[in-house]
Amino acid sequence: MKANENMVTGTPYDDVFRTLLNDCSKLIIPVINEIFSTQFTGDEEVIFSPNEHFINRQDGEEEKRITDSSFRIVGKEEKRFLCECQSTADSSMLVRIFEYAAQVALDEGRITENILKVEIPHSAVLFLRSRAATPDKMGIEITTPGGAVCFAIPVMKVQNYGIEEIFAKDLLFLLPFYIFSHESRLEEYNKDEKKLEDLKKEYKKITDRLDAMQETGRISAYTRKTILEMSRCVVEHLAGKYENVREGVKSVMGGRILEYEAKTILREGMQQGMRQGMQQGMRQGMRQGMQQGMQEGRMEQARETAGNLYSLGLEEETIAKMVNVSVDLVKEWLAGKRAL
Repeated sequence: MKANENMVTGTPYDDVFRTLLNDCSKLIIPVINEIFSTQFTGDEEVIFSPNEHFINRQDGEEEKRITDSSFRIVGKEEKRFLCECQSTADSSMLVRIFEYAAQVALDEGRITENILKVEIPHSAVLFLRSRAATPDKMGIEITTPGGAVCFAIPVMKVQNYGIEEIFAKDLLFLLPFYIFSHESRLEEYNKDEKKLEDLKKEYKKITDRLDAMQETGRISAYTRKTILEMSRCVVEHLAGKYENVREGVKSVMGGRILEYEAKTILREGMQQGMRQGMQQGMRQGMRQGMQQGMQEGRMEQARETAGNLYSLGLEEETIAKMVNVSVDLVKEWLAGKRAL
């Protein structure tokens, strides 16, 4: 069947949400702990499911939908989650969540002894904006011939979290959206230099604390840089018509990636690639396998690191030198990234 070309497009904030998930996936674990009162340590693996699904419509057509995130957290226990990021509540949100959750469940479902077994993922919504009427939780109730089934959908209101609580609970994932807590006062900041200075001090505090976390090894250079880059992206859009606010906050968070930062990110990526390659080789149980695994790990990590450095503004020639491959190979790797 032909997919319906009329599909809902996401916001820049959806893009930031997905970028954080893809590039700094471990940051979502404390968020999950906060929402669902789980006890994940942060050492677990986050495994993503495809975020594109085709929903069958009554007219026989298929509509392409993109979920914000569907993933499993795997450690001593394993759970599946579905998180949706909403800048503004809308009446169709629960319908979309049900469609996504049902499709994810079907994708992972299995038939055993003529019984289709599906598992609805733990689902939640992150509201970037919230008002007094914004609910603390929602739910979906399904009436079946065998009885009614209801599951809760907890809500996280990003505007309720201040800087101290974010860092105390390791909710670094929320930092790029912190500017939403000041949205109602952006015009005021734009006109009042003193109040704008107070806002800039808050962002200076965020930057300093991220620097300290990197220095102590709690986060990587790439995680720090991604959080700051995504923060700038959100500020750019939310404060688009307030030039003083936009440029003032961005000036506190720094500009283009510096050479020493790129080298740190590169070194971290190469070390991760070697570790992954060694693990793969050890599983193969042979010296040759170890050597091959390490080489494959290096190349795969070089490709990932090249994409990361490109997204942070480095030129292809510079990236090629830093990951020690040809410019043509870097261009080949980046071709797919540009097409997205």
